[in-house]
Amino acid sequence: MIEYYSMDSISRAIATLFYVGYIPFAPGTLGTFAGMLFIWLMRPSMPWQAFILSGVCIIGVITAGIAEKSFGEKDSQYIVIDEFAGYLCSVIFLPLTPIIMLAAFVLFRFFDIIKPPPICLFERIKGGAGIMLDDIAAGLITNVILQICVVLF
Repeated sequence: MIEYYSMDSISRAIATLFYVGYIPFAPGTLGTFAGMLFIWLMRPSMPWQAFILSGVCIIGVITAGIAEKSFGEKDSQYIVIDEFAGYLCSVIFLPLTPIIMLAAFVLFRFFDIIKPPPICLFERIKGGAGIMLDDIAAGLITNVILQICVVLF
């Protein structure tokens, strides 16, 4: 028997990181933790980090946009692929030490929750791009701070 899966259900599965986003407490933090766990376990090389991040961003924009329409609410809390991508941005091209990975987790969550300028400006963008871009911006700001710390210390 062949089962039929709609684009909505496939997009919801991917955008929620295979249902991590449905966990009723702190879904964004759990999406970020999934990113940290992925990096810790896979230990991708720097070129692979860039390749994976690019793919996650493209797939995230598409699936988050479809899932947002499916859920019927702007940037639904169930969508956590953006936190996953944001965490990947926060550690790209950094040494993957436990201290840096934990610092990236804390800083990224801080910027993702507080959303200071210019991060908050990306929330104005509609659809999947808007969902993804504010977290990518939070990840990039985190990354710049950590790159400076690595050079200084």
